[in-house]
Amino acid sequence: MASTVDKTRDDLPLLSAATGFIFAFRVSLTFLWFRDEPQSGTIVWLALSLILLSLATLFTIGSATTSTASYRTTPIRWAAALLSLSFVSIFWSQAPLDAAAGYWLSWAADVATVWILLRDGDPEIKAAAIMKGFVYGACIVAIVAWAIPARDDLRLGDEIFLHPNTLGFLFAIATLLAIHLAHETTLWRWPALFLATTLLRTISKSAIFAFLLAFCFYLLRDSTLSRKIKIRIGIAATAVLVSLSGLLEAYFTTYAAGTDPETLTGRTIIWAMSLEYAIKKPIFGNGFYSYRFVVPPFGLFEAQQAHNELLQQFFAFGAVGVLLTIGLYWTFFRQVRRAPASHLKTLAGTILLFALVRGLTDTQIYDLSLPLWLMIMLSILLSIRTPQSHPAETALFETSTT
Repeated sequence: MASTVDKTRDDLPLLSAATGFIFAFRVSLTFLWFRDEPQSGTIVWLALSLILLSLATLFTIGSATTSTASYRTTPIRWAAALLSLSFVSIFWSQAPLDAAAGYWLSWAADVATVWILLRDGDPEIKAAAIMKGFVYGACIVAIVAWAIPARDDLRLGDEIFLHPNTLGFLFAIATLLAIHLAHETTLWRWPALFLATTLLRTISKSAIFAFLLAFCFYLLRDSTLSRKIKIRIGIAATAVLVSLSGLLEAYFTTYAAGTDPETLTGRTIIWAMSLEYAIKKPIFGNGFYSYRFVVPPFGLFEAQQAHNELLQQFFAFGAVGVLLTIGLYWTFFRQVRRAPASHLKTLAGTILLFALVRGLTDTQIYDLSLPLWLMIMLSILLSIRTPQSHPAETALFETSTT
């Protein structure tokens, strides 16, 4: 029995890495293999989420957690409330029941998988494995994006099945995780550079702007980076910008003259239409995954979400959803603020800043701008590192230490 338990523990970091890999790589599933049958791609997406949850549950049966309190943090409670509301809202959603239920089940399964994995053994080892797997998966997606023909507007990706904004969001999160992992092994700087370059090449404006602000915050607060390293980072960033300057100039020349809803200047059209439909059901909203089935297309462009975090939550879950979303972000911010100075605290604050800034002009179809599974993982890690005696709060902008 003991040998079986030991083997199970040895399998968990590998399962954690596979979980992170799948979380990142699956955005390319439909584009690579199911373009003719997109519904099959969605089914495979859901199946992968359920398989990961089943394996995580199976491998942790009979194990004892080391610190139960760390897995009942305030952000986790708010996240559970939001998931509960979104589940109930399926019953009044305008989306087909099977589609809404499938997406919700995948979303909840991802959160549960991470929560279960981190409960068994050393959560920091499992979390590091998830991050590494996610970075590897994002790198594979980046290779796919570089390999396929660019869109007519010069951006990387595919209009329907691998949108540049989806890629930009993925690469921004993965780059920040790779930068964090570089504190452990400097070789992670190379995936970080590759992903950051690919992020810029997607020309996903919301993701790039939010990433630049978040990365500047990271550089200012990480005291372990020497002046020489920061200068090298600046030189590398300048070199990348110069190499892509011609492409960026050509894109923005065309972009500045456009008013299509897909452009940043056209967001006001989407916001106005989204608000018009949202206020018709102001308390509990239109239901989970209902946006594309309620809001009509904008000419040839069909929006999948409201392109604003709070407006999207208001549309889907009404004022109740907005309150839950604000409460979730606020409690997570307070947890980050209370945490002792560390690289983890800097990472959590950086990703939170990225999500809040990007959420002003873009968001996810049903998840939050800060993926719920990632918020839960960071919340558990912060709880483990934060003394339970509730010491005086430390400033979020305190410089991290080694």
